[in-house]
Amino acid sequence: MNISLVDLPLHRTDLMPLTYTRPVSELRVGILTLTEKWKFYGAEEISWITEPYLRKKFPLKSSNETIVINGALCPSILLVKAIQQLKAGQALYSGGNFLAAFTDTAAGIELSEKGHLPHGHNTMIFNGDVTLIGHHWDIFNKNAEQIQADFNLITKGRKSQPIEDPHTIAYRQENIFLEEGATVKAAILNAETGPIYLGKHSEVGEGAVIRGSFSLGEHAVVSIGAKMRGDISAGPYAKIGGEVGNSVIFGYSNKAHDGYMGNTVVGEWCNFGADTNTSNLKNTYDEIKLWSYTSGKFVKSGQQFLGLVMADHSKCGINTMFNSGTVVGVSTQVLGEGYHRNVIPSFTWASSKSFTTVSPKQCFDIAERVFARRKKTFSEIDRDILLKVFELTQSQRTWEKA
Repeated sequence: MNISLVDLPLHRTDLMPLTYTRPVSELRVGILTLTEKWKFYGAEEISWITEPYLRKKFPLKSSNETIVINGALCPSILLVKAIQQLKAGQALYSGGNFLAAFTDTAAGIELSEKGHLPHGHNTMIFNGDVTLIGHHWDIFNKNAEQIQADFNLITKGRKSQPIEDPHTIAYRQENIFLEEGATVKAAILNAETGPIYLGKHSEVGEGAVIRGSFSLGEHAVVSIGAKMRGDISAGPYAKIGGEVGNSVIFGYSNKAHDGYMGNTVVGEWCNFGADTNTSNLKNTYDEIKLWSYTSGKFVKSGQQFLGLVMADHSKCGINTMFNSGTVVGVSTQVLGEGYHRNVIPSFTWASSKSFTTVSPKQCFDIAERVFARRKKTFSEIDRDILLKVFELTQSQRTWEKA
């Protein structure tokens, strides 16, 4: 099955600023990104129908027969079967939401650039359960069920590496899976409430307490003495510590120190200073509002628990305090005492009282040093994407003056 994962405009803008630097399907929910999930379900070749400035990194590959799939859609056995049964000229929907269509490459390109659903296709209805990641809070609200689904998918028919450390305590060990090279030292792993998955060459430090559901990517690290309260995903090469609950940290980001984080989504290449804390509940227990890039204002989220959304390459200094429902853009530096604004634009140097623009060159210099620490190269493609995001977010840096 050759598939193209398409960014529908509404999902893409509702998920900004995370989607400034990636297609929707590159979001991580559970153990895997949405793209990786489709690969596990047998996609022979995957390409993306996304914004032009992202296409060098996420290309569209030509094919005579293509299944175009909503990039915000999480696969399941029943859903994949329904998609595989589509014939040319048929499109699959659920509750008015476009799921997939059997089309040719030209129609797929038109779908992306114009933001329309396929024209001239016969509508088929899918009556099963559907999981769409259309809002920031879907990422952490759906994280537990997606960890379980990914765990079942990845570990089926396989045997976990043993927990060799005699000082580690494991509850419901059959629900714990260690990939090759994963190490645990003097920790407590409680998988009674959900699975615990430790990726290749990942590390759990001494004294850490982990409650499932929990996922740790390859070469990622749980700091010594960490308290992982469940429903947490950390991507490859991430570092996670302190007290964390119901949060998703993408790859290569660091939240290694003490401090609380809850109901939060963090992009790639981010860093949290020591003792940074994130509020995820208002003292009044009211519904939390979140900045919407679609409407350009704060909107009701329907969530009582909602912490921080931080996009790629952003960082904060020690003792930073984030209010509930805070959104931080791309390549932003947050520092200083007091609670910060609930929306901080991309490419800014932000204190609790004001912010100034950070130039693309400054961001590139930082990114090059950060990538080098992980033995990665900050490429020209990465540079071009960030430069385009800087241009796209220019008007946002006037928010404070408005």
